[in-house]
Amino acid sequence: MPIFQVGLQLFPGCMPTGLMATADLLQAANRLSGRSLFGWRWLALQPGPVACAHEITLQADTALMEADCDALLLPGLWAESVDAVEAALARQQPLVAALGALPPTMRIWSYCTGVALVADAGRLSGHAATATWWMAPWLRQRYPEVHWQWQHNCVVNQGNATASGVHGYLPIVCEALERQLPPELWRDLARLMVLPRPQPAAPVFQSLALIGAADPWLRRLRLAIEACPAAQLTSARLAAKLAVSPRTLARKVEAAKAGAVGDYARRVKLNQVAEQLAHTDLPLGRIAESLGFADESSLRRAFRQVAGMTPAEYRRAYQR
Repeated sequence: MPIFQVGLQLFPGCMPTGLMATADLLQAANRLSGRSLFGWRWLALQPGPVACAHEITLQADTALMEADCDALLLPGLWAESVDAVEAALARQQPLVAALGALPPTMRIWSYCTGVALVADAGRLSGHAATATWWMAPWLRQRYPEVHWQWQHNCVVNQGNATASGVHGYLPIVCEALERQLPPELWRDLARLMVLPRPQPAAPVFQSLALIGAADPWLRRLRLAIEACPAAQLTSARLAAKLAVSPRTLARKVEAAKAGAVGDYARRVKLNQVAEQLAHTDLPLGRIAESLGFADESSLRRAFRQVAGMTPAEYRRAYQR
């Protein structure tokens, strides 16, 4: 099996923590497998020292345009407003041009404010993508050719992947590791290295994160549920998406200790609601519309039944 090469892209002002954590994950995968499945290179427009955020300087060993990589991981930069992101885009136009000139075969993974750099390079045009929520109105207006999907924390396409938040590298890299590794090796790596995202949540949603955490099949089911409008969620539809019979679907969900298919799907969908309540100021009606619920009142009833509190009470208790 050829080595899967990941380029860790440095640029002035970037936040490098996710790049260093990715190198750790790739090295751990190699050590657990006993062979070199992954390689990584530190990239910049030119080799040499790069002044990153927080007075950290890292060394790039390869020029971006000379790198022969399967994927490029582009981090975010320190910015607290849209004006700061726009100023950074102006400074980073040489990098934007280089990203646009990369061969289409190189996958570009970006997260947090780094998504704006990739969008500016035109590499997200015509694709589904996501980014950090507070940039949503600005990104939607500036890049209307991108199919923004704010209800998702991570969107993976064939040629690119995007994620929200400064820890957005984690779902992107984990998805790639899961595709490249044997299931049992990925299970061990996830147990040893991948910590759950630290955030407050009601017990019903905290327990959801633990159900089948190392089960690739259940993660596929969860992604299918999250992508499906709530009003259209049925066992038959989910079974068809996963190419199994409804009976097999029910058996697999029960074997993963996730309960009945309908109950599990309801919790997953309402967990998406809980995330929006905790991390955005969107009104409940907008959340209901974006996630495909029939109407706001039915969402409010379902949420209270599962979470034990109304959406307004949940937001007051758990919003950051």
